Formats: sequence, structure tokens, C-alpha cells
Amino acid sequence: MAIDQHLLWAFFASLFGFVLLYSLRRRNCSNVNKKQLMKKSFPEECAKQSFSNGESRPLEGSGTDVVIVGAGVVGAALAYALAKDGRRVHVIERDLTEPDRIVGELLQPGGYLKLIELGLEECVEEIDAQRVVGYALFKDGKTARLSYPLEKFHSDVAGRSFHNGRFIQRMREKAATLPNVQLEQGTVTSLLEGNGTIKGVQYKTKDDQEHKAYAPLTIVCDGCFSNLRRSLCNPKVDVPSCFVGLVLENCELPFANHGHVILADPSPILFYPISSTEVRCLVDVPGQKLPSVANGEMANYLKTVVAPQIPAELREAFISAVDKGNIRSMPNRSMPADPLPTPGALLMGDAFNMRHPLTGGGMTVALSDIVVLRDLLKPLCDLNDSRSLSKYLESFYTLRKPVASTINTLAGALYKVFSSSPDQARKEMRQACFDYLSLGGIFSTGPVALLSGLNPRPLNLVLHFFAVAIYGVGRLLIPFPSPKGMWIGARLISSASSIIFPIIKAEGVRQMFFPATVSAYYRAPPTKQDIQKDMAEIK
Repeated sequence: MAIDQHLLWAFFASLFGFVLLYSLRRRNCSNVNKKQLMKKSFPEECAKQSFSNGESRPLEGSGTDVVIVGAGVVGAALAYALAKDGRRVHVIERDLTEPDRIVGELLQPGGYLKLIELGLEECVEEIDAQRVVGYALFKDGKTARLSYPLEKFHSDVAGRSFHNGRFIQRMREKAATLPNVQLEQGTVTSLLEGNGTIKGVQYKTKDDQEHKAYAPLTIVCDGCFSNLRRSLCNPKVDVPSCFVGLVLENCELPFANHGHVILADPSPILFYPISSTEVRCLVDVPGQKLPSVANGEMANYLKTVVAPQIPAELREAFISAVDKGNIRSMPNRSMPADPLPTPGALLMGDAFNMRHPLTGGGMTVALSDIVVLRDLLKPLCDLNDSRSLSKYLESFYTLRKPVASTINTLAGALYKVFSSSPDQARKEMRQACFDYLSLGGIFSTGPVALLSGLNPRPLNLVLHFFAVAIYGVGRLLIPFPSPKGMWIGARLISSASSIIFPIIKAEGVRQMFFPATVSAYYRAPPTKQDIQKDMAEIK
């Protein structure tokens, strides 16, 4: 036993030493590579010009640095962020009139923090946006109130809900205030390619004239209906359900400044304020085939199936909204990010990556991606070296993963858990989730911190998800385990695994949990601090 114990300790000591030596060697190699990269791509005069005033500007040449396709939330915010760093940006948007959509109306607190980081927080002002400080869950007559963990943040930090079109117009106006942003209405018909590199885009203006726009970097963010994405990714779009949207007028929600989620049959119903006098209702209808609005089937479905499951305080306003007849629908798309790295081009936003909108995480992912890309491009004084640029852009896909994949996975998993099912194990999982969140403390703040984008960590997501499953098994086995309870408990764990693991697999296990093991993680150009430090060492 003594020999075995010593051997065991020797093994662990050797393993620790190996890991330590490997880490030190990797760090030294990384430092050497950064110095070599700086000498090759960042001459001293380039660094001085790039960082003298905190901006990153090309040394010479004229024209456009970046062409952005689409001026929605992503396109407008990205144009502003890159233009603030000195880039010359040409934005081409199919329709510059105010959009009218029933989704993209809730910005989580994590997204609001990114908005502040980009200097765009005033875009939620003067549009009658409403503060959102948490959620209220309803199930079988019971209620659970979940608050965002905002104690450590400034008092202004909270979620925001609003009319999507008003928010987008404010973003466009903000971007257009910068002299190096050209905002143009036109329909992009194709990407311009030469020698395997995207050189720009071809587009038509309102007068049906064909034009071409060239730039060393083209960013496509033309939304969920993108007609350009197939050139830049492997789209695997899933449509699990549709949202049917209504606007309730002059009614008060049971919990002010909260999003409301009703765990209904067959799937969730959402309520949240979009102005001081309007409440958005989104009814999730599984599948892609909806009852007809034209012949009254939809109104009948909403009144007979949905209305009885809505809290009494909202039922009358809901029926009144149905009677007004302004019933709209939107397919709920889900698409994992699966890029085809292409020199000279990048795909972003819903054109690149979508998740079920149940959790309202889309804009948080988008704004987080913009911050990652802005910081990645900031040290580059010249974007014309397409091969070097494409290597750096590959790191974008890795650096965005932990945040994006956490929010994506949570959205897909919660939708499946919150939807009703005839399977007893799934019913138990749904009830366990509601009861777990109702416990309060870390049991609610942990998952809500994930959902809100305030603490989007993949490992925390997995831990809380399986904590819910184990909690559900415990409910089945206490006070005395029975064969039936044990069987359902085993199936509950199996069901939980079948929900979350396929989503994680689609997101990419390695990129999600171990991004530092991906070589692209280290391809980002050196930052301002790296360059200044290395220059000091050279001198």
C-alpha cells in the first residue's frame, strides 16, 4: 500500500510538472509569436498612427474600409463601433424606413451593458422604452418571481423593452451622425469575388441602377432571411415553432417591469411591455403550420385554447386584442453557427446564428459579437492584407463562443423544458424547473444571470441544468423511493441529457468549453498594450 501510495503521488507530481512546463512553453511561444507578428505587420509608424488618439486608421489609401450589408441592430451598431475607431464604413440596407416586427423587442441587461460599452445607450432613450428588472413565471395557478441580479451594477442597468423599429431607427440615426459612415438604401444581390477573396458587393438602388461597392472587408448581417449566407456558412435552419403576436392596450401586468412567462399547453406564452401603454403578447405555436387568420381559425384558437390559460388580470385585454384582428406571426428559427471562413468577408447576426427567441437573448449575442469584433480589429491599421485579416477573423468565431453558445443553448433547452409533453419524465422535468426557480437564492439568481447575459458561462449552464434534473429526481424519491419513481427519475435524467447534449454538440463542445485549445484563439493581433510593451523592450 505504501509503494502504491508513493507511486500515485509521483504520478500526480509528474503530471503537474508536465502541465506546468507545457503552459510555460506555450506562453513563451505565444510571446515570441506576438513579437514576430508585431515586427511583420505592425511597424512603429503604424502603431503610432493607430494609437495616438485611441483610433485605428489606415496609413494611406482612400475609399471604403468596410462594407456592411444590412442596417438592423447588428449593422447599425457595428457601423457606429467601427466608424468610431476611424474606419470608413459603407452600409447598404434594403429598406431604411422604420421596421415593424414582433420580435427583437427585449434587450436583456447583459445586452444593455454591451450597448453602454459601444456608446449606444442613448438609443433606448426617447422611444418610450420600458425598464425590465426580472421575470414572473406562471404554472397551474402558481407564480414565481425572478429578479435580475443587478445589485453590483449601476442603478440604470436593467433590461429594456421597446418597439423594435424605434430602436433600430435610433441606432441608424446614431451611426449616420459620424462623417465616415455612408448609409445607403439598396438591395445587395451578390458578393464580388476575386481569387477566392470577397472584394465587395453588387447592389441595386431604388431607381433599379446596378452599383458595386468595394472594400477589404465585407460584413454580411442581413437578418434571418439572408440570401447571402450560403456563401459564408453551412446553414442548418430549424423552425420548431411560430410566434403569434398581439398588442394589448392600456392594461397592467401583474408584475410591473417584468417579463411574464406562462407555462401553458402546448407551449409558453409571453407578455412584456413595449411602451407605457402597450403590452406585447407572443403565443408560441409548435410546428410551422398555423391556424388560418383569414377564415377565423386563429382567432378561435386564441380564444378557446390560449385565453383560458392566461392570468385573469390579462384575459379581457387579450380577448379584446384578438377581436381587433391585428394578429401577426413570425417563424421561430434556430441555426447553430457553422461558418465557412472566407477571406475578405464575415457573417454576423441572425444571418449567421439564431436561437429560439423565448429567452430574448438574440440582441445580447449580437452586441457581444460586435464588441468582440471591434476589439479584434482595433489594432489593425490596414485591412488590405486579406490573408492575415482572414486568420484574425477566424479567431472571432472562437472568441465569441462562450457567450454566444451559453445563450443559444439555454434558449433551446428552456424552450423544450417549458413546452408541455405527454411523456411523464418531461412533465416532471418541467415541474422541477418551475419549483427549482421558485426556491430563490442561488437557485434563481444563477439561471437568471445566465439568461440575462450577466454571467453567460457554459459550465454554470450545464451545472444548473442538471441540478434541476437531480432536484426533479429527488422529488420523485422522497420520502420513500418506489420502483415507479426510480424508473421515472432515470428517464428524467435521460430526457435532460437528450435535450441539452445535442444542442451543445451543435454549438461545438471544444469551442464552447475549451476555446483556449483552439489554435485560432491565439491568432488575434496584438493589442495596444502588447505593442507598446514590445516596443519598449526593443528600444
